Amino acid sequence: MASVGVSLFSTRPPLTWEFAFLTDVGRTRSHNEDAVHVDPALGLALLADGMGGYKGGEVASAMAVSLLHGSFGRWFAHAGMQAPARVVRRALQAATDEANGAILHEGTTNPELQGMGTTLVLAAFRPQRVVVGHIGDSRCYRLRNGKLELLTRDHSLRQQQLDAGAITAEEALNSPTRNLVTRAVGVEAQVLLEMHEHSARPGDLYMLCSDGLSEMVSDEQLFTLLGHDVGLQKKASLLVAAANDNGGRDNISVVLASASVAETPRSGS
Repeated sequence: MASVGVSLFSTRPPLTWEFAFLTDVGRTRSHNEDAVHVDPALGLALLADGMGGYKGGEVASAMAVSLLHGSFGRWFAHAGMQAPARVVRRALQAATDEANGAILHEGTTNPELQGMGTTLVLAAFRPQRVVVGHIGDSRCYRLRNGKLELLTRDHSLRQQQLDAGAITAEEALNSPTRNLVTRAVGVEAQVLLEMHEHSARPGDLYMLCSDGLSEMVSDEQLFTLLGHDVGLQKKASLLVAAANDNGGRDNISVVLASASVAETPRSGS
């Protein structure tokens, strides 16, 4: 775990962010196709859930988080923490474009990796705002003032059927289309990172996760576990344990980010 806080000129106090993350193979898979990377200095959290053949999923997710981190880090070295959110969004899309092209190229030129791709959920945590982006069905939730809210909307066939009224929410729980995504990194020449900007408040708790968690743990159980009065790393462990206790049918990954008011440095005597 680590934290980062940076001051900006604003009427609201800047926030500092504490992070924790955990990934687990689950109960039924032989290898882990999820990849997670958190860089507190950049305020960047990345989570990818790979797909495509024996090795393809692992390669795609690892490439996604590595390339996105590298690209965003190079941008950050020039722009810094005070860059406007609209500039952050452009940087995140450019980093996604770079990763998408590299994964697509590798998947089309290497027979062992043919057809690979990955979902993606990310968040750039600023002193007073959060930019959340996603592709596919990896998700971001926020716990605020006793309410758990899903901040992303799955790019999946199941979600399309729900939106069209073709299936009910109850039918969606066991839908045969629940794992079919309609948007992924490394599958087509271009992919749009859906992004939304959120105002951050002290006490906010953000959770990024793969569907190995969200499919195995109900929203009610997520709310209960996230509300426990324990440290962030312990919460991450409890979430992964719950997914495994409920069957662990897929790889399980989670990133937690907690906001608090940055301490004001004391002036010297």
